[in-house]
Amino acid sequence: DQELLQHMEETFETIQEDYQKLSYVSESLQADSQTKQKTIEVGMLLKSLERLQKEKVDEKNMLAATDMKADKAALASKLDCTQFEEKMEGLKGRMRKMQGQVSAQKQQCNELQEKLSDMMENKMDRRELKYFQKHLEESWNKSLEELENRIIGDSAAGMRKQLPVPFTCLSCDRMVKMQVPG
Repeated sequence: DQELLQHMEETFETIQEDYQKLSYVSESLQADSQTKQKTIEVGMLLKSLERLQKEKVDEKNMLAATDMKADKAALASKLDCTQFEEKMEGLKGRMRKMQGQVSAQKQQCNELQEKLSDMMENKMDRRELKYFQKHLEESWNKSLEELENRIIGDSAAGMRKQLPVPFTCLSCDRMVKMQVPG
């Protein structure tokens, strides 16, 4: 048993040593693989960079081409001479129409101003208005006095009043034929 145990321990130790060696080799292989992968990636990037530098367009040529295209697009959107003249004639016509409307409104304003001036001239000033008010008050007072005199004068005793014909009964509103005085 002892020998078997010792043999197993020796085998176990050799396996452990082999494991450590394999582990070290594996780590070194992984590190080498990573460095080689980085080298490959850098190499590919350098190759693509060289290819792009060979194939790239000159910046000045590109700007000149875009300017030329922009000029062609601007030229296409511009009007030709006949279209410009037509547009200007239309604009002149609209301006004439607006001037006619403005002059018509100005004429209406002038007429209104003349009417207002005439009305202001015909309007009474304060002195005339006071005289008119005084005249109205006097005639009103005279009319009131005459009315009072008629009412007071008619109510005197012994005065004969003319009764309206036809005469109606006060109690039944029936028409009564009477001779005055009666």
